[in-house]
Amino acid sequence: MAAAKGTPDIEDLARVAVTAGRAIMTIYTGPFDVEAKPDDSPVTRADIEAENVIAAGLAEIAPDIPIVAEEAAAAGDIPDVGDRFFLVDPLDGTREFIERNGEFTVNIALIVDGAPVMGVIHAPASGEIVFADSARGAFAGRVALEENEPTISDIRQIRARSVTEDGAVALVSRSHCDAQTHEALARFAPGAVKPLGSSLKLCRIAQGAADLYLRHGPTMQWDTAAGDAILRAAGGCVVDLAGAPLRYARHVAGVSRDFGNPDFCAFGDARLKARL
Repeated sequence: MAAAKGTPDIEDLARVAVTAGRAIMTIYTGPFDVEAKPDDSPVTRADIEAENVIAAGLAEIAPDIPIVAEEAAAAGDIPDVGDRFFLVDPLDGTREFIERNGEFTVNIALIVDGAPVMGVIHAPASGEIVFADSARGAFAGRVALEENEPTISDIRQIRARSVTEDGAVALVSRSHCDAQTHEALARFAPGAVKPLGSSLKLCRIAQGAADLYLRHGPTMQWDTAAGDAILRAAGGCVVDLAGAPLRYARHVAGVSRDFGNPDFCAFGDARLKARL
C-alpha cells in the first residue's frame, strides 16, 4: 500500500534507522567517554552522532515534518509541532550501550493526531529490526551487518499472542526496576518476570515472546512511541494506568514534563487491561 501524500514510507524510516545503527556500532567497538545530562542521565558521542544521522535522513525524506529528538530536546531545541511530527530516540538504552550488553536500540516514530502510526526499532548490535505501519501491520527482519550497503532480509509479519494458561511473561526494565514495580506486577500473577533493556521489551511483546511490561516512574514519549506503533499494529496496546491509550503531544494531561509519559503498561493481550 502506498503511503499517503507527504507521508514517508516505513521502508524509508527503516533505512534511516539502519544508517544510524552503523554510526553507533562504529563507536561501540572502541573506547568512548560518558557524560551526564542535566537530569543526570548518561549521554555518549554515539547518542549525538546517531541523532545527527537521523535528523539528516528524516529531513531528506520528509522535510516538512518536524523532528522532536531526545538530545536536541535536552539542549532546549524543541520545534513547534502540529498534528504530524517525528519522535526520535537515537540511542535508547544508553546504560546498556555503556555496559556493552547489546540491549540498545534506535527508535523512530511518526505521530499523527496524537497517535503513533509508524515505528521502527533497530538493535544494531544484533542486527534485529522491527517496524510497523498502522495501514500494513508489524514486521521483523534482520540487517546484514557485514555488508557495505546493508539490506533488510528475513522479513516476516509479527503478532502479539494471547496469554497462556501458564501465566503471563512480564518484562521489566534492566536499569529501572524497583519494589513498586514488582508489587504492581503481582496483580497479573505472572508466570515469569524477565529483565530486558530498552524498547526491546515492546518488541518482544509484539513478537509474541512476552505478554506485558509495566513501567512506573519517568519516561519520555520518544522512549515509547516507536514500540507503541509496533505493538498497536501487532494487535497489542500501550495504556496508562487508567487503561487509556498513550497520547503523544508536547503537553499531556497529568504529566508535568514536555513530551513526558504517565506511568503505563504494555499488553499483548488486551484482556489483561482488566487487571489494572
